[in-house]
Amino acid sequence: MGSRRLVIRVLNARRSLVVLAVIGAVWNHGTLERTSSAAVEQPQSGGPPRFELDKAWPHVPEKWKLGFISSVSVDVQDHVWVLHRPRTLPDGDAEAAAPPVLEFDNAGNFIQAWGGPGAGYEWPEREHGISVDYKGNVWIGGNNYVARLDRGLKRVSDDQLLKFTRAGKLLLQLGRSNQSGGNADTKNFCQPTDVAVWPKTNEAFVADGYGNHRVIVLDADTGAFKRMWGAFGNKPADTPARGPEIPPPSIPDDGGPGRPQFDIVHAIRISDDGLVYIADREDKRVQVFTIDGEYVTQVFVRRSETSEPRTTSGLALSPGPRQQFLYASALGGPTGQLVMLDRKSLKVVGALGSADGFTGGHQMAADSKGNLYTALGNRPRKFTFKSMSPK
Repeated sequence: MGSRRLVIRVLNARRSLVVLAVIGAVWNHGTLERTSSAAVEQPQSGGPPRFELDKAWPHVPEKWKLGFISSVSVDVQDHVWVLHRPRTLPDGDAEAAAPPVLEFDNAGNFIQAWGGPGAGYEWPEREHGISVDYKGNVWIGGNNYVARLDRGLKRVSDDQLLKFTRAGKLLLQLGRSNQSGGNADTKNFCQPTDVAVWPKTNEAFVADGYGNHRVIVLDADTGAFKRMWGAFGNKPADTPARGPEIPPPSIPDDGGPGRPQFDIVHAIRISDDGLVYIADREDKRVQVFTIDGEYVTQVFVRRSETSEPRTTSGLALSPGPRQQFLYASALGGPTGQLVMLDRKSLKVVGALGSADGFTGGHQMAADSKGNLYTALGNRPRKFTFKSMSPK
């Protein structure tokens, strides 16, 4: 009996070491690896996830005020990065404006802030997207255009993409302000909206964006051009210029596939199994591609909803090896929803609305625990994952 107890203790000790090895986050060749998704996967039984709005999150230093929250990203430490537009604050609050980039831990405690115009790079006139890659680098793009009349903005187009260290040191500026040559230009962007970096190939997939209508793929270290594509994998085409506040010509919900080009390529996410999800905002659809740009399928989200013209503004994926759920957020409005879809079937399985505290999501992100974060208004919001709903 004593020998049997000794064997059991040894086996248990080995199991404990394996668990610790799996869940530990380690620096490896300059890459901070996320806690194993197997340790944080949401339960796969029952109905859709249940969330609760955390009204106290985050804790912004009292000396600062936030303008319009444009974007939010979660890094591999589950720290949450917020991008806001200081120039949207009223004149009386301008001196109290926080720097554009703020980092919080998962509990909402303030870590650091930086950003804004500086030597050696062209900060975007109108901050739009922030994305933190698997190495901890911070990508930032803007969506100002020449004819925009917002207070305090220069009459230029944000045709550049910036890459910083997590401490705010510039690593790359790709493209130049006011230099876009259209969808065929592989050196400049035209108001890029979002970035997703694929660790397996170290490629940056750029949603480009407001002025262009494409996904463009670059080497994430050098910025070298790799490939690009438009809706359905078509060659992206230039269209007559219009402001992003002006909706595209109405296309009837006739059950057809929709227009052959993207309108505003507003958000991009890549699943662990190598599928690229593109939010084509004004067309109310999400298109799915392989890493190489081969078209797979698409889904319309609330396509017939006439009171909410932008139902696919932000995207997020649930954690776990299966990444069971795809989330799509409407920009806002009285009927705005955060729609939950089964990622494999693309069938709607649930939604958050105003009764749940959801007031819209310009961009959104998810952490390794299944919590969701949305950007809109002058305060980012955290929706804490509680449980799976009963079927």
